[in-house]
Amino acid sequence: MEHFTYLTGFGNHFETEALAGALPRHQNSPQKHPLGLYAEQLTGSAFTAPRERSLKTWLYKIRPSVVQGTFKEKPHNTWVTTERTAKLKRIPDALRWGAFLPEDKGAKDFWESLFTLCVNGSAELRHGGAIHMFACNSSMAKKYAYNADAEMMIVPYLGELKIATECGAITIGPKSIAVIPRGMKFKVDLLSSEARGYALENFGAPFQLPGLGPIGANGLAAGRDFETPVAAYEDLSGAFELLTRYGGVNWSAPLSHSPLDTVAWHGNYVPYRYNLTHFNTIGTVSFDHPDPSIFTVLTSPTHTPGTPNFDFVIFPERWMVAENTFRPPYYHRNTMSEFMGLISGQYDAKETGFVPGGASLHNCMTGHGPDADAFTKATEKELVPEKQKSTLAFMWESVFPYGTTEQALSIETCDFQYTQCWQNLPKLFRNSP
Repeated sequence: MEHFTYLTGFGNHFETEALAGALPRHQNSPQKHPLGLYAEQLTGSAFTAPRERSLKTWLYKIRPSVVQGTFKEKPHNTWVTTERTAKLKRIPDALRWGAFLPEDKGAKDFWESLFTLCVNGSAELRHGGAIHMFACNSSMAKKYAYNADAEMMIVPYLGELKIATECGAITIGPKSIAVIPRGMKFKVDLLSSEARGYALENFGAPFQLPGLGPIGANGLAAGRDFETPVAAYEDLSGAFELLTRYGGVNWSAPLSHSPLDTVAWHGNYVPYRYNLTHFNTIGTVSFDHPDPSIFTVLTSPTHTPGTPNFDFVIFPERWMVAENTFRPPYYHRNTMSEFMGLISGQYDAKETGFVPGGASLHNCMTGHGPDADAFTKATEKELVPEKQKSTLAFMWESVFPYGTTEQALSIETCDFQYTQCWQNLPKLFRNSP
């Protein structure tokens, strides 16, 4: 059975121990730990960050992180996140992909299977991020990893994963997500024969709950529904491998033990999961509909208030009741750039061509909206209350335009005819009512 401690809001302090007496009281680094553990602090913010934005966790480990071999570069042919390696194409056209199908059918774990679709910003300058697909059919076994470049968000649409971390284990499947802090060591094991999904590297500020403004105290994602694991540890010796992503390059170092040997921890820099079905959707009950920002689950802020590095937005099951209104998303062009994925069901603005495991990209000021068939249906149907059922789409929206990788444009499922879905929109203009 899994045991979790519940986040009641980001910035709170949590503590957990797998063995009684493992967690020191009243100080962080005693001269001698009663169980012979090493105290190690993992910080996700500057030491001098304001208290409300200070992120750190004290780990009490069997061996400290300095006990490892020397890193050497280890090529990763499909994970490309720097201008030097990604060869990005910045295209003003709307782009779309069908369900991701890896060309290499061999055994691959989560880390090996990451395939970069698009990138923005800079890992070195700590803004923007990279979006990947993953399709894995094996566990990481004796491999462990951490990402020094980014916080990672994992969004599966097929299969189940167990993500073991230095703070404990998280399991996720479709309709749930996991977030792994920058620098947190982890490994991903399969709980099904295979797993597929989307992954985001967030180079910028860690995700946090958005402000609710006029909505008030309740609605959208509730802090109490985010879960972080209790302490669990591996006391294993042998030949292991530690992988890391650093400077947009993949690295490997030998290990003589499992790095997931934290027996107790306390702090607020933690991995967590969230069940997307717990999102409390807010919408109109009169006419028109609010901007898609009303569906924001988490936000990674920039220094400009209200302008996110990333917003993680979902479009879940919900009631549609607006009267005398074009109910699907209106046609729009944004200063923000939008990457969309589909976890399950059908998206109301794209009834064909947008499938689970697929994706679309609408960059800064690229027009987009419902396809011709969805437009016709929405303008002619009787507007009665109806529920959008069995649907779950998501969006990573960013202030920084995305560059698309050459490999993303060369895969079989890249749809170069995407814009044709709008070309038969009829001219309906009349010069009088």
